[in-house]
Amino acid sequence: MSNFASSFVNFDIPNWFDSQHLTGMLRGIEKEGLRVKPDGFLAQTPHPAKLGSKLTHPFITTDYSESLLELITEPKASPKETLNMLRQLHVLVYQGMPEGELMWPLSMPCMLSSKDEDIPLADYGSSNTGKLKTLYRSGLGIRYGRRMQTIAGLHYNLSFGDTLFETWQAQTPTAQEQTLTEFKNEKYLGLIRNFKRLTSIVLYLLGASPSVCPCFVAGREHDLELLNDSTYYKPTATSLRMGKLGYTNSVQEQLDIRYNYLPEYVAGLRRAIQTPHESFAKLGLEDEDGNPIQINNHILQIENEYYSPIRPKQIAMSGETPTEALERRGIAYVEFRAIDLDPYSDVGIRLSSACFLEVMALYCLFSDSPDLLPEEEALAINLERVVNEGRREGLHIINNGQEQSLEGWMLIHLERMQPLAALLDAHYGGNDYRAAVALMQGKAGHSESTISAQVNSDSKRLGSLWQLGFTLAQQHRESLLQQTLSPNTQAKYEVLAEKSILQQAEIEKSETEDFMDFLQQYR
Repeated sequence: MSNFASSFVNFDIPNWFDSQHLTGMLRGIEKEGLRVKPDGFLAQTPHPAKLGSKLTHPFITTDYSESLLELITEPKASPKETLNMLRQLHVLVYQGMPEGELMWPLSMPCMLSSKDEDIPLADYGSSNTGKLKTLYRSGLGIRYGRRMQTIAGLHYNLSFGDTLFETWQAQTPTAQEQTLTEFKNEKYLGLIRNFKRLTSIVLYLLGASPSVCPCFVAGREHDLELLNDSTYYKPTATSLRMGKLGYTNSVQEQLDIRYNYLPEYVAGLRRAIQTPHESFAKLGLEDEDGNPIQINNHILQIENEYYSPIRPKQIAMSGETPTEALERRGIAYVEFRAIDLDPYSDVGIRLSSACFLEVMALYCLFSDSPDLLPEEEALAINLERVVNEGRREGLHIINNGQEQSLEGWMLIHLERMQPLAALLDAHYGGNDYRAAVALMQGKAGHSESTISAQVNSDSKRLGSLWQLGFTLAQQHRESLLQQTLSPNTQAKYEVLAEKSILQQAEIEKSETEDFMDFLQQYR
């Protein structure tokens, strides 16, 4: 067993680092949420016209299904500003949705039909780009089933300002021959490797999917127990969404995509996109009428199909793939993906969780980060243990090749994060970051105070997971509809929605190429 914790031995904040180096730090959120009917079943209505075009709107779109909203904030200078914009987008959604429709607050769906075709694919219009987006979703549906694509999560995107990297590079004699972009790539990848080593902490503290509705596991093999007549669960689970029932699949488990050097990561992803897979080939590329049903029969249709708890990202230009963008301009920000929706927050995440993720990101950035190799199998073992029984008293994980108490391991890391929280508070003012770490220390020692424990006890009290989701969805709808946007903000979003519809129309009007020719070229 390789040395699991070698990156976090004797952690020290670099002596050159102070709060002024946090200038230029930006964060953004992408948050998914299913639209459901007043009776709790999945909404079958099209994306609300008032919200604009999901193909071209910068902030309000859909993910897999026509019913799965995705709200995207701009990069903001503080977590409070980010959450404020996320709240504005939620208010707009509720203003634009059909009467009585709700946004489901849980990561795991409820009240799904037993028929896959009753989960509508997102429709992005008649342009070739739009049709390709829908085709990609069709491919996901036939590969993994549409039910899996109704799971919702939240991505927290984070970047640090150039001042931090420039000072760091100047303090690092071995980095003098690197360009700033190369140095940043190296440090961001170090952060990513360490986050993968610590993902279990996030699942324990922020996991909120310890249970599912029966419709989600109908016809599937599982080892869940009945909480009551209408809820399956694991008594001490944290995030089933991040386990075998959620966004994992056996095909991708075999992919050896590494995060040690950027060219290696890019090459690994491209290899997966270019390698045919036998079971996907058997599905065929077209239906009996000759209509395409998946982009290709390869391990991945496109880069975004790769499910990872964290990703390096660069903003892609028009016509550019994510790997081309990374290759040309390096890593611009990091996308934290292992985050369940917090059902008790009307926007899916609390300020304390956002602040904690930022402290943890800095901790991962500044800790030594040896190469992450497939031999470090403790990662997968720990993840599985924490997903399925993270709140079990006395649970152990593997650390440094030895069994260690999960609670003790978490508390060591959280203790080391405190000075970083103090520096973030010094930069932003207030004590949000220190309070967030203190809150997480409390949860680490008291599993009954975690979100996943609360979900289970409230599901018992109310009679089912569905009843909990439905009750919270109604409460959130009520509180969001009581909030108003300033006339300027309201007008700005209305103009954006109208503009996005015009942009889609222009794209569709200007295209002359036949979709099958376009697809052939894309393939």
